[in-house]
Amino acid sequence: MRLAVVGAGWAGLAAAVRARQLGWDVTIHEMAATPGGRARSYAIDGRSRDNGQHILIGAYQHTLQLMRDVGVDERTVLLRAPLVLQFPDGGGLRVPPGPPLASALLGIARSTGWSWRERLALIRRAAAWRASGFRCAPGLTVDALCVGLPDRVRADLIEPLCVAALNTRASQASAATFLRVLKDALFGVRGGSDLLLPRVPLSELLPAPAWAWLARQGAELRTSSRVQALAPRDDGWLVDDEPYDAVVLACTTTEAARLVDTHAPAWAACARAVTHEAIASVTLEAVGLRLPAPMVALREDATSPAQFIFDHGALGMEPGVVVAVVSGAAAWLGVPLHDLGERVRDQIRAALPGLDAASRLAVRHVACEKRATFACTPALRRPPSAICPGLYAAGDYVDGPYPATLEGAVRSADVALSLCKATFRHAESQA
Repeated sequence: MRLAVVGAGWAGLAAAVRARQLGWDVTIHEMAATPGGRARSYAIDGRSRDNGQHILIGAYQHTLQLMRDVGVDERTVLLRAPLVLQFPDGGGLRVPPGPPLASALLGIARSTGWSWRERLALIRRAAAWRASGFRCAPGLTVDALCVGLPDRVRADLIEPLCVAALNTRASQASAATFLRVLKDALFGVRGGSDLLLPRVPLSELLPAPAWAWLARQGAELRTSSRVQALAPRDDGWLVDDEPYDAVVLACTTTEAARLVDTHAPAWAACARAVTHEAIASVTLEAVGLRLPAPMVALREDATSPAQFIFDHGALGMEPGVVVAVVSGAAAWLGVPLHDLGERVRDQIRAALPGLDAASRLAVRHVACEKRATFACTPALRRPPSAICPGLYAAGDYVDGPYPATLEGAVRSADVALSLCKATFRHAESQA
């Protein structure tokens, strides 16, 4: 089996690794100079910076297995801690370790900042969601799903969790996808809700180790290589006139639609119809700065953009460096990056008045990924993995149960490889 993988983001790397594990010949065509896609690192002023702060959770079983398969020790590169979505004033949720259901309920019961009436309302609603199998009407928004919940619960838990997991505001986000995330994270496997915070730059988390593993396994790795055309043949596909038995498109929706337009116009139209959400990241620094926790939630409003802040010093990287994240950042796209950074700095200073070092915060870098994720809206029609016989798509936007996450990308690769195997078995049976 000779497989071409177009794109070396997390989905493309996952597809290539799985194919080499099956003994297939693999060639990766990556348009950029380095692998990693939208979750990689690059150098700024001699320092390694990520193109966006990412987190994983314990429920990301496919991603964690992929990391292990290429030789990454998750205990070294990730800080595992129980889920904490708490604000500087102590409000929010802290989930203790233990069995999933008991941990979630205990976390709600012990939460500070909410009255007993508010906590009981959340427990009752969570029980109702569990009784329904975490299913709802496909056209429902998260806001509609949570009608009747106390305002503080919605502001301190539902909205931050929704924008963190789906990168889409609760007023616009898919309730069905939100419930699936809750099911797997809070009520799934033991430790599924654990936060896994990167302790190394993103490229060292998976892209670089996977790239090195593939090189050792004999895969052909091409960077700065943009595929120009695909063409079907009797026993596979031509990728820029090179023959392959199958192709996995693990590139952006734009590139995938361009390449398949003449072969699968309906699929290309579906891919082009996917809309996107932005994420901005602001890197700040102050000598001696240390946050109360490695990750702290922030309250956003019309003048305060960020929802979370991460302490890179506490994560074993750069002392005094913090990264604030603005998810669902469409409302801030018209603001110059410099001004956005200043607003985030002022927000952190106001939220953490007890930290002397916060007053010395300086903005070091502001990045905005305008197409960071797809907009996870109700009844969204996402393109399927199967495009044509022998031609498949992988990526976080491909049809599946998850929003645009690293786990969604990796799982999509597993689906694409399963379809490739079926194609290969069929070809062998016809031979």
